Parts: sequence; structure tokens; C-alpha cells
Amino acid sequence: MGSSDGIRCMLLRGGTSKGAYFVADDVPADAETRDDLLLRIMGTPDARQIDGLGGAHPLTSKVAIVRRSTEPDVDVDYLFLQIGVEKATVATTQTCGNLLAGVGPFAVERGLVEAEGDHAVIRIRLVNTGDVATATFPLENGMPRYDGEASIDGVPGTAAPIELESGGIRPLFPTGNVTDLVAGRTVTLVDNGMPVVLLRPEDVGATGRETPEALESDAAVRAAVEEVRRHAGPVMGLGDVTDQTVPKMILVSPPTAGGAVATRAFIPHRVHSSIGVLMAASVAAGVCVPGAVGADAARLPEGEPDAGLSIDVEHPSGILTSRVRVAVDDQGVWHATSASLRTARKIFDGTVFPRPRR
Repeated sequence: MGSSDGIRCMLLRGGTSKGAYFVADDVPADAETRDDLLLRIMGTPDARQIDGLGGAHPLTSKVAIVRRSTEPDVDVDYLFLQIGVEKATVATTQTCGNLLAGVGPFAVERGLVEAEGDHAVIRIRLVNTGDVATATFPLENGMPRYDGEASIDGVPGTAAPIELESGGIRPLFPTGNVTDLVAGRTVTLVDNGMPVVLLRPEDVGATGRETPEALESDAAVRAAVEEVRRHAGPVMGLGDVTDQTVPKMILVSPPTAGGAVATRAFIPHRVHSSIGVLMAASVAAGVCVPGAVGADAARLPEGEPDAGLSIDVEHPSGILTSRVRVAVDDQGVWHATSASLRTARKIFDGTVFPRPRR
């Protein structure tokens, strides 16, 4: 596809991320051809992504591809692609709960679903993981309303609330264990929508209080975290994760800002300026289970996890609240569901022109 062939595209902020959203019919069906196109659209590989839409950071180098779903009781399918910045990579092994916040509004904008009344309730299949989420958000004259009074840490101003609910399909702990010994460290391997590894900061030479920039500049800490990540991948059933973006590595420590638990999230090589919504859901569910890494450091609210708890997850930009319900079944298998408040905003809608070549 040449540089003169424009592609219909919408840029939205979803949660604390930003991405390019496409209708599936507007991009090539062949994965290799599609990925080449997206790299040229985003301006990868280049540390500045100066010749594309990418914002020179993993949080702003993301793509969502959406189509009408053929699955029963599902409205749309959402495929997430993490586009590399300095390296020409397109990863599909994870999903993104922040861009998920924009999928419902985008689907309404593009006419993929019909919405009436004051609110839309849209069922979304997360193609990358097989999970199903429900997005609820306000409408105005049949279209998404973006203005509102809801606020989320890491995003300036306020916007209309978007409620996301997901989880409960797969076991919370991929290995069946509350803790595992991986690369010589005791960790908790959790998947409540996003595969994550919960780590004690001191086990990798950190405190859990560092800024993202300080952690990224500490070669010893980064090497220790990556060692655990590479060993955790096969244990979690993810295979060789050397070139993958999962699992996410989360340093968990006692809260300092009135929340339930403090976090620093490696995603996996950069450190998140806040935390992804599904990462937070996995952290929140994990620390509710006695014996899990981080459970002893967490200050949980009163109540029973199986009835639902609102867990305030601290991150470098503030707090993300994830409401989780965590319970163990008759076979001793833990399961969890999560709900969170996000916002989204349409930034532009139009035609993007890819670079003619990489």
C-alpha cells in the first residue's frame, strides 16, 4: 500500500494511553501485510516516531482494530496491537485495558453497533485473550458523550465516565499456585485480564518508591526484572517471552498515599508512568489472596473479597481503583472479576497516510 493511499483512522485517548483505532475492513486481513502497514503509519522504527502517529513511548504507540462480532451475545471484537518504538515489532500476545475504554465509543462512532437512549452497554470480545468485557458509557443524540465530570489519575481534566467489567473466565493463577519460585525469587503469577508477575522490590534491588525514570536508568534492577520475566513466561504458559510484551512485571509494596498497595509496573522494558487498567485488576485480585506476594504489604478495605472490594492501586501518577470479586471454587481454583472506571476522548477522525516504505 503506497503513501498516496489514505486509511480511515480515529485517534482516541483511552484511559492513560493513546492509540490509533481502525475498522477491521479498512486494513489488510493478512497479518504480515497489516503489520507492515501499521509500522509505517506509526513511524516505527524510530525513537521519536517523527514520521508517523506514534508518540515515542509504548503508551502512545498502540493500535486497536475493531469489527462487528459473530460471537453470540457479543457486539464487537477488539484486537490490540502493541507497536514497537525503536524496534519494528508488532505484538499481539497481550491486550490493553486502557485502549479498551475507547472501543465502545469508537464502535458507536463507526456504526458498528446501534445505540439508543442515555447510555450504551456494549459487549466486547478481547481477541488477544478470549475474554469478554462490558463497556457502559453515556450517549448524547445517539453518539458517545465525551464531556463529563469523571477524572482518572494520569489524565488532565475530566471526561464522561466509562465503566468496564471483565474477567471470571480463566483461573486467577495460571500455575494453580498462590506463589512460585522463579529465577530464585518468590513471585505470584496472576492473570485477571493481563498476565503479570508480582515481585517484592527488594528481591530485584529496588524499594518500590523510585520514579519510573530512576528505575529505567538502573541497569541492575532492569536486568533482574528481565531475568524473572524470561523465566516466568514459560511457567505461565506464554512460551519464550524474550521478544514479547508479556508478562508485565509489577513491584508491589506498602501504600504511601492512602491506597491499598503501591506499584511500579514494567511494561516490560519501560516503566509505566501510571498503570494499565488490566494490570491494576490483576494486582488488585492477587493481593486479596492470603499468602500472595504483596498481600502482606496491602492494606485492604473492610469486607470480603468474594463479595467485592474496591482496591485503590497506587502508581506513580496517582491511584487507579479496581473493584474486584475474588473467590475460590470447590476444586480450590481461584477466580476473579473486575470493574473499573475509565474515560476516553476522541482526538481526531480522518485519514492517515502511511510512509511509502520503512
